[in-house]
Amino acid sequence: MSTALVLIDLQNDFLHPEGAYARGGCANPAAQALPDALLPLIHAVKAKGGMVVASQFTLWPDAQGEPMISPHLRQLRPFLQRGDFAPGSRGQACVDALQPWVDVAVQKVAYSAFFNTQLDWVLRRAGVHQVLVAGIVTNGGVASTVRDAHMRDYETVVVADGCAAFKPEVHDTALRDMATVARVTGIDEWVRAS
Repeated sequence: MSTALVLIDLQNDFLHPEGAYARGGCANPAAQALPDALLPLIHAVKAKGGMVVASQFTLWPDAQGEPMISPHLRQLRPFLQRGDFAPGSRGQACVDALQPWVDVAVQKVAYSAFFNTQLDWVLRRAGVHQVLVAGIVTNGGVASTVRDAHMRDYETVVVADGCAAFKPEVHDTALRDMATVARVTGIDEWVRAS
């Protein structure tokens, strides 16, 4: 069975100490630890002939160069400014530790890595049947992607310790909720079983 590890939003503007979220006072230590924690899983997926896909949250610029931000996000993150998560920018890029392992990157504008992207097309052409999902945030991009993968009939697996939210209790609640549509496992457990 062909497997893809889909990494949700592990980007510099979210995780880097000089990224947009750190600048705005929203650094997330649990999320910042994920890239190194995920490397054994990435290596196991690649060793089994699987692929690694990164979703990149993207703020497209309007005609004046200002980021087009959804109203709810503007309210939650008023610090976002011109250049943050811009296509092709350092901030939009996957963090350095993961870049060498990414086979395909898809740009997204909403929570789910499937919404208005080419992710489903790429996975189907690659013969993927099993989708592992990891990244940030557990209750946002991860949960939305997991539900969309389930609705597309992929065997869907959530990597519990490969995800993070801003609060541990929110992370735990999201994992329990996703267990209704996906298998929930840990990095070491998946690596041992593969």
